[in-house]
Amino acid sequence: MSERVPLQPCGQAPTDSDAIAHSQQLVARIVEEIDAAGGWIPFDRFMQRALYEPGLGYYAAKPTKIGPRGDFVTAPEISPLFAHTLAVQIRDVFEQAPPRLLEFGAGSGALAAELIAELRRLGAPARNYDIVELSADLKAEQQARLRPSEAGAGADAAGDTVVRWLDAPPDGFEGVIIANEVLDVMPVKLFARRGAVTLEQGVRAELGTLRMAERPAGAELTEAVATIEADVGPLPDGYASEAGLVASAWVATLGRWLRRGLALLIDYGFPRHEYYHPQRAMGTLMCHFRHRAHGDPLWLPGLNDITAHVDFTAIARAARGAGLDLLGYTSQARFLLDCGILDLLRGVPAGASSTIDALRLLSEAEMGELLKVLAVGRGIRGPLRGFATGDRSHRL
Repeated sequence: MSERVPLQPCGQAPTDSDAIAHSQQLVARIVEEIDAAGGWIPFDRFMQRALYEPGLGYYAAKPTKIGPRGDFVTAPEISPLFAHTLAVQIRDVFEQAPPRLLEFGAGSGALAAELIAELRRLGAPARNYDIVELSADLKAEQQARLRPSEAGAGADAAGDTVVRWLDAPPDGFEGVIIANEVLDVMPVKLFARRGAVTLEQGVRAELGTLRMAERPAGAELTEAVATIEADVGPLPDGYASEAGLVASAWVATLGRWLRRGLALLIDYGFPRHEYYHPQRAMGTLMCHFRHRAHGDPLWLPGLNDITAHVDFTAIARAARGAGLDLLGYTSQARFLLDCGILDLLRGVPAGASSTIDALRLLSEAEMGELLKVLAVGRGIRGPLRGFATGDRSHRL
């Protein structure tokens, strides 16, 4: 997402009364659920409603989320070279799997539009480009950009790739799957270690105001934290972090319906031993509002993006447990370099703003190192081009 600049939320409050009323309506619904549940709900349930509540959640209702007027920016919006470089890897995979693409959470549609055009230029056009999108307004933006038929499917503006919007992934999919900055917005459980006890953080209501509160963790979270400690050693007293159980479960389902092909999962994250490092004692949860970052997920729910980094060790294990092969893991910078982004940059006029934008994708201080690329699949022979010189699979 956007650069993580510290922010005092109260200093950035929106002045739009409709926006504030929108958030208050969502809070009222969440308070109703808290009351019905006996005064407390787990944080992952709060995050689910804050982001995806029909008609009110951030991804369900807030307009203008991505880009200069939104709250964050992703790689496809920064430079078209992201898609052009990704297309090189996809072209290779199309030699082993049907030329079909499936993207989860396609944002503004920028990645889809550039991939479709670049794959055609490379002589490997996609037959189909399917999109699973939960956000109604982003879906509308994608449809406007990709120019489908009124029936919701049609050839793209420049040729014969059929673009479709699906409510759920198809069974028995064969082709290439892309999930760019999708796993980091799946609800997470928050936990804290107090002595030898694991506590779960959740949300309570106090006179209509949301507050964080802890309770003893249930069996599932307790077991997850025990597994983490078996890998990294005992966590210090007072240590707090997240467990991305929903993301792991999603990857497990991917393994059930991916018949043949490759899935590229691109996101902020670390291998487990880095994620749960003793010095990262407050976790990675972060919120984004107007290109500023802050750490208060209870501030104006529905108006802020809420994210948490990805435990790529857990994701790789979930994929393997579902019968998928681990085909590579590296930084975004190394993946793009191995796929030839420098060759593409040579075709850009010197000093062009697009050159500076592309360098943001590679910078260790920005997206280059913070974002990782994990490749899993079935029936695909390696090695893959994007992991030729920088594969870090041994760190997972």
